[in-house]
Amino acid sequence: MQAYYALGAVAAILGYIIWGRISFWLRKRKFRQLHGTKEPNFLPTSLPFGVDYLTSLLKQIKQQNMPEFVRANFEENGHTFALKVLGATSISTREPLNIQAFLATKFKDYAIAPAKNGPFFPLLGNGIFVIDNHGWEYSRALLRPQFARNQITQLENLEEHFQILTDCIADGNAAATELQELFFEMTIDSATHFLFGESCHTLKHRRSVLQGIIEKEKPRGAAFAEAFNLSQTHMFTRFFLKEFHNWHNPQEFKDATKICHEFIDKFVNDAVELAKKGGAPDEKSKKYIFLQTIAKDTQDPIILRDAVMNLLLAGRDTTGSLLGWAFYLLVRYPDVQEKLRRAIIDDFGAEYDPERITFESLKNCKYLRRVLDETLRLYPTVPINMRTAIRDTFLPLGGGPDQKSPIFIPKGTSVEYSVYAMHRRADIYGDDANWFRPERWEDRPKTEAFGWEYLPFNGGPRVCLGQQFALTEAGYTIVRMFQHYKRFENGDMDPFIKCYSTLTTCVGGKGVLVRCYKD
Repeated sequence: MQAYYALGAVAAILGYIIWGRISFWLRKRKFRQLHGTKEPNFLPTSLPFGVDYLTSLLKQIKQQNMPEFVRANFEENGHTFALKVLGATSISTREPLNIQAFLATKFKDYAIAPAKNGPFFPLLGNGIFVIDNHGWEYSRALLRPQFARNQITQLENLEEHFQILTDCIADGNAAATELQELFFEMTIDSATHFLFGESCHTLKHRRSVLQGIIEKEKPRGAAFAEAFNLSQTHMFTRFFLKEFHNWHNPQEFKDATKICHEFIDKFVNDAVELAKKGGAPDEKSKKYIFLQTIAKDTQDPIILRDAVMNLLLAGRDTTGSLLGWAFYLLVRYPDVQEKLRRAIIDDFGAEYDPERITFESLKNCKYLRRVLDETLRLYPTVPINMRTAIRDTFLPLGGGPDQKSPIFIPKGTSVEYSVYAMHRRADIYGDDANWFRPERWEDRPKTEAFGWEYLPFNGGPRVCLGQQFALTEAGYTIVRMFQHYKRFENGDMDPFIKCYSTLTTCVGGKGVLVRCYKD
């Protein structure tokens, strides 16, 4: 009798597998008949389950070469290809029309949560970057009004943090300074100032150390900034493990996320208490405080914490990374540096004049904007991203030997897209696509996918809410650096570019070692 039941169970399992295969074949045939879909090329692997690819990827991440590793795969296998790793098939693409499809025209066919919610949940919770549908719509509606122009034009806080930044920069005649680390500290200081009305003062802590002031213990803000960085490093590993993300959950990661949550929770609790008492945001100083404002709409501490944590990630990393790469490139291209200096002096003056540095004047300084655009083209903050199909669908390009036919995307398939690789396509940006040339933006020809060939801030309904905030802060900092210092020189940085990748990408290796001269 037991043997009979066992045979029945085996038959049922085999029947389920066979029916699954038949069902999949029927679904694929339907799309082939309706849309002319064809099979994509597969990236070749030599070991079972694509273990060799996954091992190579993790190795390249460790060697700080991940974006170039991904780009090389496109150069060898075409603009769109399939990949099978750990039993799951995914699609990789750098085709603008494909990216337009899953970010905009077929937006409802794809979701972000399956790829990110699990790996990122311990730190980011159910924030705007890791959820879909009504939760995402609610978060976006909650946050959008806070990025209105009247808020991003408030530059007073930036000047306060910039002054502390310059106190931490060595005289170029004496030594080079690692600017990128300072930029990340400045941006987290300004972001917490904007969000909480109180900076975490990481730059002040650094200045105290440099001045020889002995502190008994590290300030809470500085400890938070360190834990925030560490958490992202672990989440990046979890992201590439996909559905196996829980394999990577070390105690170090748990401790770091706990520090981050405890730091945020203090400000959240204060804002909730103020809102319950009917208090208005910072009534005494009349300054805008983000957290106090959104606490008028909801007093749920988890929603508030998740919202703030997601915005801290965007507000700090986007601007800090952009500034680091900008100065990394400017010291390597002295002709661009000199041309930018002339443009800044013409538009803002050689000395600081707050009346001349405004949101509008920063936006209207054409060469400054071209330098920022070109920096983001070569080194987008998020070089690789992902969506997951939530229903059977298709992409317009990638099928057949010439990759010109549509491809079938079954429900549950991950679609990875590399903005970094797309931004370096020679057929889009010319034979000098790998070179830093801001002048290329003076007369860009329009193509079929115009607007989707350049996506440093994503596109479609999930386009970055804070892109103008980031560009304003980066532009302001660059203008003030050029007003404060007469020239910048390479301070013995790595001869070959290294990209340090967590959830975002910044300059790796020795960082951005620059000699900053006041005369």
